[in-house]
Formats: sequence, C-alpha cells, structure tokens
Amino acid sequence: MIKQPEYLKKGDKIAVVCPAKKLPKSIASAIATLQQWGLEVVIGKTITGSYHQFSGTDDERTADLQQFLDDKSIKAIIAGRGGYGTIRIIDKLDFTTFNENPKWLVGFSDITILLSHALAELNTQSIHAQMPYTFDESTTEALESLRKSLFGEPVSYTYSSGFPNRVGTTEGILIGGNLSLLIAVEGSVSEMDYTDKILFLEDVGEHEYSIDRMMRLLKRAGKLAKLKGLIIGAFNEIAEEKIPFGQSPEEVIWELVKEYDYPVCFNFPTGHIEDNRAMVVGKNVSLQVDKHNVQLNFL
Repeated sequence: MIKQPEYLKKGDKIAVVCPAKKLPKSIASAIATLQQWGLEVVIGKTITGSYHQFSGTDDERTADLQQFLDDKSIKAIIAGRGGYGTIRIIDKLDFTTFNENPKWLVGFSDITILLSHALAELNTQSIHAQMPYTFDESTTEALESLRKSLFGEPVSYTYSSGFPNRVGTTEGILIGGNLSLLIAVEGSVSEMDYTDKILFLEDVGEHEYSIDRMMRLLKRAGKLAKLKGLIIGAFNEIAEEKIPFGQSPEEVIWELVKEYDYPVCFNFPTGHIEDNRAMVVGKNVSLQVDKHNVQLNFL
C-alpha cells in the first residue's frame, strides 16, 4: 500500500528549500500566499544561498533538506524552484525519519528526481505542482489545485485538447513528471515502476529529436507497453532546429504509442506553464478521455 502523508491543516508548519538551482528573485509574495492558506512557513538557508548556479554546495543543499526531512514538526517541504542539482544530492539524503513520518514533498521540473525517489524507494505519495518561484505567474486554478491537494480537498480536472486524443476510460496509480528527469533516474533506485500505471509527462526547452530519443528509450525499455493510460502535458519552448525535425512532440509521442490500446490525452494542464495543475504522484485516479474532452479525478 502506497503511503499517503497526513493532509495539512491550518497552523501546520511547512518548509521551503532549494535543493537545486539558486533563486534569482524574492519569493516573498509566494510565502505570503502560503501564510494566507493558514500555514507557518519556515525558510531554509538555501533560499538565499548561492554557489555558482546552485543554491549552495552539494553538502549545504543536502544539509538544508535533511534538516526538514528529520524535523517531525514540519508537515510538508516545498521546493523553492527547480533548475538542476537534485540528482547530485539524492543519494546523500537519509530518509529514515521521513519513512517513519512521511510528509508532503512538493515541486516539479528538476524536483521530479525527489518525487520519483519518494514513490520508488519510499513508497510515498508526493505532489507535482507549482513552486514559490512560479507562484507569481501561476493561474489561480493551478495554485488552488496545490492548496486542495495539500489540505485533502477533492480534486478533479476537466479540459479540452486541441490535439486528438485516444478515447477510453481507465483507473490506476498516477506516476510521472518531467521526461528528461525520469530518463535521468532510469536504472537507479529512484526509478518508478511503470507497470499498470497512468503516466503523465511534460518537458521544456528540449529539441524535438531529444524528445523522440527519450520516448524511444522508454519504449525500448518496455515502459510504454505496460501502461494503463498516458497523459501528455506541456512540451513548450521547443529549441529550434536549422533543419526542421518534421514532427511535433505530440506527433512523436503518438507515433510511439498508437499500437497500444490504453487512453492517451494531450495538452493536459501540467508542466512549465502558468496553468500547472497539481498532480499527486502515487495516488489512485480515474481518467476519462474523449476525442477532445478529458476528465481526471483523484480518488
């Protein structure tokens, strides 16, 4: 049974840390939002830390995150931002106390490493969602979906896809995150089990050939054949090619999964976009996909 951390209640303490890249701007407004939700926000040293691109040395970032993993009064840890660097510290962290007292880990992008590890190695749910660095640009709906997910309120999404979906209805455990980072943990203890899961994927700033290559790795590894459903989020800021690749990310992905029979939906509101809805990794969901309309319910 996958462990679900306790939902938050007003007055709970949460921590904000940067396990990867340093913050280039203040997140005071985001902290104010979290406080408006009734939470007591504790700030890690890495929020103001700087070491080259990172929010501190590997040891400093490890110590900052470790402090809050071990602090039983902290009920959730939210990454201030992503960037790059979580994979450099994941094996330095001791999750013994966390395992005994699971808490919500929140973030997206590079933080996929942490979320994937939480499910694969610790059998614990986490939340793929907006981070304080992205709060200011976020839609109200995306922030509200994070609040609801943290506080245990019902969450469901309905939207319309511009790219044709594969129709179907399915139910299963939700896994996924940033495609590049899922590829980065392949073959390690942080790699999630894809069998009979509903997978969601997103990415930013990649070449189309790179998306093609990563998706082919998943296919060759047998990951795509075993799914119960596939949710494709935003693949944006595609790097330009001197010679066009000839396929969009959606076309690349569809070509690789069209032989299977599970439901597939595109243009889902998750990823490096303003409307980045919270996705609870490890939670049971139902997915109903029509040609263009999609409904996802967290059960």
